[in-house]
Order: sequence, then structure tokens, then C-alpha cells
Amino acid sequence: MTGTQERAIVIGSSGGIGSALAAALETRGTEVTRLSRREHRLDVTDEASVERHLGALEGSFDLILVATGALCPEGAAPEKTLKSLDPAQVMQQMAINALGPALVLKHAMRLLPRDRRAVFAALSARVGSIGDNRLGGWYSYRASKAALNQMIRTASVELARTHKQLACVALHPGTVATPFTAEYLGRHPAVPPEEAAQNLLSVLDGLGPEETGRFFDWAGKEVVW
Repeated sequence: MTGTQERAIVIGSSGGIGSALAAALETRGTEVTRLSRREHRLDVTDEASVERHLGALEGSFDLILVATGALCPEGAAPEKTLKSLDPAQVMQQMAINALGPALVLKHAMRLLPRDRRAVFAALSARVGSIGDNRLGGWYSYRASKAALNQMIRTASVELARTHKQLACVALHPGTVATPFTAEYLGRHPAVPPEEAAQNLLSVLDGLGPEETGRFFDWAGKEVVW
């Protein structure tokens, strides 16, 4: 980085992971712009809302992190079988998990510096990996995260032409104990948001342009597409 203060944008800053990431960045001296639906009425599925909020920002940002997402629509449950597939639920998941981060990147491109290292990262999930899918189920969530991964990969190819020091990546945060996952943890171990945030920042700190267009987990290990 340069000698000036690091600047970051955290989209989804009112969520469990997003708020922990914003706090962790601020603790180490980063100037953080927080944006969320709950606190700022940012709707990532509404392009006008995304354009309005990001259009109000000036200067460049070293890190833009999208921590939004939905496991399933309110009142619904992840589909375990094809019989449970609901078209409206699939489209809602696609809008929130795939289109939302893509719209953020579309309108955040102008905020990413072209003359120095920068990172754009979106929180994905290992269940979005096609190559790692051995259990099935969770159709709309898996598909929406797979679509997000493709958005990130495709954008990285385009942005490498104009932002040669940018790392544009998808990140799997691991299983984190938040309201987002509370109903589905079962016997699976989970880490608190603060620990997840530190893990993710350790990964982000090590990213350079050679990592652009890739998918990493919380420990920095690459996840198969």
C-alpha cells in the first residue's frame, strides 16, 4: 500500500461477518465506509440503490468487500430434493447472492485504483463449488453461489486489463456462528464472527494480482470451482 491511510468499503456491514470485518479493519487503522440494507437502505438487488450509494463516494479504495447474502428467503428452507424446488425462491437467491455483488462491482469499478494494489472480494460459500458437490441438496443456494463465482471469475478477466494490480476474488468464510446460520448448524463446528473476520483479513492481506479470479477459503486454500 501507499503511505496514506488504507480505505475500505464493507457492503453488508450490519450482518454478523460484515460488522466483524468492518470493526477489525477499523481496529488496525483502516478508514471504513460501511453500507448495509438495515442501516443505510442499500438494496444490492436494486441497481438504482447501488448506483446511488456508491455514486456518492469519492476517491479510491484499497479494499471493497461484499459480505451480503441469504441462505434462503424468510420463512423458507433449503431444498433437499427437486420436489421442493420453488421458482420464486431460486430467483430471489440469484438476485441476492449473485446479481447483488455483481452490481456492486459494476458501480465500484471507478473506485478501485489503477496505479496500486487493490482487492475486490465477495463472500461466497464452498457449497457453491461444482467440483466439490458430493452431498446434493440446497439447490438454489448452491446455484446462486456458483453463479457468483462465475461473475467474479469473469469480471477478473476484464478488470485485469485495466486494473493490473487488482485481486478480484471469491472467499469462503467457513462456518460462522451468526443468525444467518443459526438454524442449520446442527453438529457442525462454527467460529464466532470476530475469529472469521481475522481469518479472512489474513487471506486478504496476502492477495496480489496473481491471485485474481480465484476462490479461496478462510485458511487461504484454493477451492475448486
